Amino acid sequence: MAREGGIALTGTLQGYDGEFYRIETSYGLLTVDGQGVICEGPACPDLMAPRAEIRIVGAAGPGSDLLPALFKAFADRRGLLYEQIEGTDFAAVIRDPQSLEELAAISFQPQTPALAAAAVAAGEADLQLAFQDDRSFGAHGLAMDAMVAIVAPDNPTPAISTSDLVRVLAGEVSNWAQIGGPDMPLVLHALAPEVDMQLALSARFGAPVSAAVQHDSQASLALAVARDPWAIAVTGRAAVYPARHIPLTDSCGFPLLPTPLAVKAEDYPFSIPVLLLAPRRRLPLMTREFLDFLRTPAAQEVISANGYIDRSPTRQPMTADGLRLINAIQGAGDDITLADLKRLVDVMDGADRLSLTFRFEDGSSTLDAQSRDNLLDLAQLIASGRFRNERMVLAGFSDGSGAAPANLALSVERAARVAQELAAVAPDLPPDAIPAVEGFGEALPMACDETAIGRQLNRRVELWLLPDFTHTGSAPAPEPPP
Repeated sequence: MAREGGIALTGTLQGYDGEFYRIETSYGLLTVDGQGVICEGPACPDLMAPRAEIRIVGAAGPGSDLLPALFKAFADRRGLLYEQIEGTDFAAVIRDPQSLEELAAISFQPQTPALAAAAVAAGEADLQLAFQDDRSFGAHGLAMDAMVAIVAPDNPTPAISTSDLVRVLAGEVSNWAQIGGPDMPLVLHALAPEVDMQLALSARFGAPVSAAVQHDSQASLALAVARDPWAIAVTGRAAVYPARHIPLTDSCGFPLLPTPLAVKAEDYPFSIPVLLLAPRRRLPLMTREFLDFLRTPAAQEVISANGYIDRSPTRQPMTADGLRLINAIQGAGDDITLADLKRLVDVMDGADRLSLTFRFEDGSSTLDAQSRDNLLDLAQLIASGRFRNERMVLAGFSDGSGAAPANLALSVERAARVAQELAAVAPDLPPDAIPAVEGFGEALPMACDETAIGRQLNRRVELWLLPDFTHTGSAPAPEPPP
């Protein structure tokens, strides 16, 4: 019933999230603001302390590694009591410290991606923990991980190229001597095909993995590889031990290192996001507050302390990234002139690079899921005055396929597109707070252009920061070329 009287709705209460009622009525399912109505009937909730149910399904690794610590930190930050229930995959309750009333019941159940997505779509779960985006749901970045090749600690092979690794995963290599190792049989291990990490790996390499031995978990996979000196597998960076990470190079010899900055910026080709996927329906208030908490420094500290790469922006002086300049000079073709490299170095001089990097979905001008999250993070950082007395530059780059002038124009267009998307998601930002735009075409490759993975890495927009004490914002971005 409306508080001022005159209007009454009769129906079955479907839920209350602390702000809104969901009522099944003769007019259909309605959402009603709780502040404007009075609920009468036996199903009406306790308005002082509505109980939230947060049901999460999906990837087992981050589910057990991250969720308990994150929910505990969330409760501690709010001054609430957190109690984990033993003997379950993961279940806990959050209570009011005075009344001990239960405010939230939290549960996690490992499920394959297909089953987890179906459960969320059917309303049987609230969030899906996943390594791959699903455009039918809303995506919330939780952490970052990286797929790395692992071998036994006593395996003498120093490194493996991505092209050789692809051959290994396809079942085309049976002896280590075929990829620069000793003359010993090679045994490929992998996770079961339906496991989240294995599905992400198959999607990244474009084909199923032809493994001789399969495992149900990353823990058992790493243990088995560590015990066999001639085994090899691919797993998450957070689940290497007790095996050894074997470094990757690309087909041109560029080292591909899963450093925190490289993974956050997705410069490492096998970086993968750890996502919480939410249905496109209104979630309970505490669930939404938990998703907001994931963006806080307190949450990022928990993520880093538990073996994953947090999503907090990392900055590094461009002078500490000499390897990229070496790659730029060595990889420069006939289309890249000395003047092009000098212009690049002039802009880089004195700059820091921020790990927020932007890439687009294949064949489109739509930012990918990680980049959309990066855009929201950048808007918050600018609004908070994080870059006061610094000039921001969105530096666009292309791969080396096609003519250099066209690639240069395309790199400027991509950088300008990111600036436009930033202005759209943060309309309150003044024009001079939007980063300036630069484009350098194919002048600073991250990897070899001979592979699809390398070309994807090279197509990017980076964020650079330069000292500037003349004003607090940045120059407005130019319009993209026609």
